[in-house]
Amino acid sequence: MKTTAAGRPTVIDMDVDSAGPLAGIRVLDLTAVVMGPLATQILGDLGADVICVENGQGDINRVMSAGPVRGLSGVALNLLRNKRNITVDLGHPDGRAALLRVAAGCDVFVTNLRPASLARLGLGYSDIRAVRPDVVFCQACGYPSDGPDADEPAFDDIIQAASGVPDVLGRAGLTPGLIPTLLADKVSGLVVAYSIMAALFHRERTGQGQRVEIPMTDAVRSFMLVEHGGAAISEPPAGPAGYNRILTPLRGALRTADGWIAVQPHREAHWTALLRAAGIPDLVGDPRLTSRGIWLNPGFGYATLSRILAARTTAEWLAFCSEHRIPAAEAASLDDLIAGLPQARHPEAGSYRVIPPPARFSATPASVRRPAPLPGQHTREVLAEAGLTEAEITALERAGVLRAAARPPRAEARPPESPG
Repeated sequence: MKTTAAGRPTVIDMDVDSAGPLAGIRVLDLTAVVMGPLATQILGDLGADVICVENGQGDINRVMSAGPVRGLSGVALNLLRNKRNITVDLGHPDGRAALLRVAAGCDVFVTNLRPASLARLGLGYSDIRAVRPDVVFCQACGYPSDGPDADEPAFDDIIQAASGVPDVLGRAGLTPGLIPTLLADKVSGLVVAYSIMAALFHRERTGQGQRVEIPMTDAVRSFMLVEHGGAAISEPPAGPAGYNRILTPLRGALRTADGWIAVQPHREAHWTALLRAAGIPDLVGDPRLTSRGIWLNPGFGYATLSRILAARTTAEWLAFCSEHRIPAAEAASLDDLIAGLPQARHPEAGSYRVIPPPARFSATPASVRRPAPLPGQHTREVLAEAGLTEAEITALERAGVLRAAARPPRAEARPPESPG
């Protein structure tokens, strides 16, 4: 493995076998789009053997961006890594029976199918527990399964709206809208991952499996209210909801003489140094430029900071802030972030950039061991491990229950847009 001067890898070798903290755990993944696949990507990075199930058309994340070959988008190359893939028609009785044989050998069953869909397929908790009594069954959904909206469709846009994101933007003086990232999907995916690990820890201590439910509305609501519950959390409310310091449209990356930077002076000495450097000594000691003052009147503080930073270049301010121990960072572009990623080689897609696992373990490191699979790439392998004979697998293929893996064609210049 080649590394940078900072010790970070520039090239990832997938031939190296690394036993992560979840080595030995097998996960059956019936999820789609981003929320569930992100959760199972995390479990796979941590060493779990993840078997993802797709229909014949493949998951929508395979076309969520351009990619080198059809079915392996830039999104899918990272989101589907460390997984094996099977394609099974779950609406066919023989397909369901085959999946249950795979489920019998899995520690975790995770899905984001809606309750009515799971019931229709006969793949609810009781069905999976019948073949694997100690299973950790995790159902991620848009809304609580015991509520009136249990079977309503849920997408990131809808959950952001239902979880107060537009209201927070409105309180900050901006047009109520959505944050331009898949906030709800990714926050919920993280909750799914850590909840599964907590349930596995419980099973390790007691031998008991359980059903875990993650409604996206609950996950994102709790995320949003950590700080924005604010004074309204008291009963009766001691004040309005919202964390005042960041509810200003002036907070953010600020313009320097040649670029953009974020600076967060949180001590009086920081403000004094910045004001003197910018030639604004008359504001030194102003009570509005303190930690408490910024909380009470964030608009004045950020307006002053904007005035300060415009006086020098980004490089000059970064050097100055480093010297005076003032937290600061240049505003990186997405292209900058991508350029800093290590590379790996996919057997079909060629060279691509790998988003490294963010957690660093000293004894059981996370790793990228498998490239993103093609639909159905491991169907025969996984079903054979579940005890199906070659004759049984061939019969399922001939009946159209399984889709055989095929080498993908090169991607079109302009792939179809994702509705997700």
